[in-house]
Order: sequence, then C-alpha cells, then structure tokens
Amino acid sequence: MQSSPPRSLPPSGRPAGRRGLPALLAAGMVLVACSSPGTAPRDGRLPSFAPQHLAKTDIDRFAEAHQRRVFISLRRLAEKLYRRNPREWRKSGAAGPEEAVARLFDGRHGWRLEELGYRRDIEALQIAFHPEYRGDRVAAFTVGLASMVQGAFGDKVEFYLLDELNAQRIYNAARNVEIAAWKLSTARDERGAPLLLSNEIGEVANLSFEREFGRIIGQLEVLSDVVEEKTERTVTRVVQNMATAVFLPVR
Repeated sequence: MQSSPPRSLPPSGRPAGRRGLPALLAAGMVLVACSSPGTAPRDGRLPSFAPQHLAKTDIDRFAEAHQRRVFISLRRLAEKLYRRNPREWRKSGAAGPEEAVARLFDGRHGWRLEELGYRRDIEALQIAFHPEYRGDRVAAFTVGLASMVQGAFGDKVEFYLLDELNAQRIYNAARNVEIAAWKLSTARDERGAPLLLSNEIGEVANLSFEREFGRIIGQLEVLSDVVEEKTERTVTRVVQNMATAVFLPVR
C-alpha cells in the first residue's frame, strides 16, 4: 500500500527573421525534448546572457521563478516537519533531518519512492494521513504535495516556447495545498493525537507552517492568474468546505 542550449542560433547582432524564427522554434523543440523532469527545480538562475533565454518567453521565465519559490517553501516545510516530528526521519534510516530532506529534494527519483509503492500525488497524500501507516509520514506528505504541484506544471522544471501551462491545473494545485494544510492540522490517530505536529497554539504561538503554506498558495494563484490572462482560458473557481473537501485533479 505504501503508495541545451539551442544547437544553432541566429548570428550575433542579426535579427531572427523568416528564416531565423523557424530555427529558433526548432531549437526550442530540441530543448524541450532534451529536458528531464527531475524531482525538483534546482536553485539558481541562468545568467542574463544565457542562450536558453532565446527559446523562452517572459511567461516561461516567470513560471520558472514561481516554481522555484514554491519548491523552496516545500523544502522548508519538510525541514520544519522533520524537526517537529523526529521519529519520522528516524523511520527513513536517515542520520538526521537534513539527510532526510536531501533524500527527498536532491534525489533523481521523480517523486516515486519504493516505500510508498511508487505512488505520487493525491495517493501519496492519502497514505500520509492514513492512521495505520507506520512509515515516514513526512516523506509521504512531502512526496504527495510536491509531486501534485509538479504535476500541475506538467512535470517540467524548465519551460520553453512550445510549452503550454494550464491555468486550471495550477489553480487546482493551490486549492489542494489548502486542503493538505487543513488535513495536516486536523488529522488524528486512534488516540486523538495529531498524526504530525505542525502549527502550535499556546502561550507562544508557532504559525510558521501556516505562513509557508500561504506563500505556496499565493505563488500558485498569481501564476494561475497570469496564465489565465495569457491563454484567455477561463479558470473555474471552486469553494469547498475544508471538512468535506476533495482534492482536485492537476493532470
């Protein structure tokens, strides 16, 4: 149950005309074909003079920037969850929370872990919240959330001229993050104890998890709005009661 840079570019200083544009589009196709979805977008930006930029629109670069920020927040969430729930990283056999996080975000597993039965997306999230699951819940939660978001991006970590983002899927991903955050704060075991510790309300409130979820949701909503405007495809917006909410499709 444990679910290149373009091969050829117009000569420097010469505009891409009728002959240059097809070559540029062909280069974009090569870039798309050669790109690997990987696990998570890598940190860092291309230099402003990088030839890859010739095969990217402003929206492509905007989407990449937002995707990087989303995954920075997802990594922070995983770190926070492991520190609040040390028993979980110990289940994975890691030497510490840093190693457990690196396994998830720096590996080339495509968000498919053997202990989850290679399940991703919503199936992995459901495992994370199953009261009888005895494996690493933080890993299941992170894999489910990250692969769900990645699915909304078409399982790509780079975007070029011929790529097309889907505003509805990105919007749905934002709503799914809201649902996952609510489940994280409310899911209990058979004794009524939280399955995972996150936000803490007491003499000193710890709402750092809530703020990180808010950043992710905001990034996804802004990108969805921009893509909706660009593609002129209206997004269907939904309102759900968190207690009965269901995850929305992102593929």
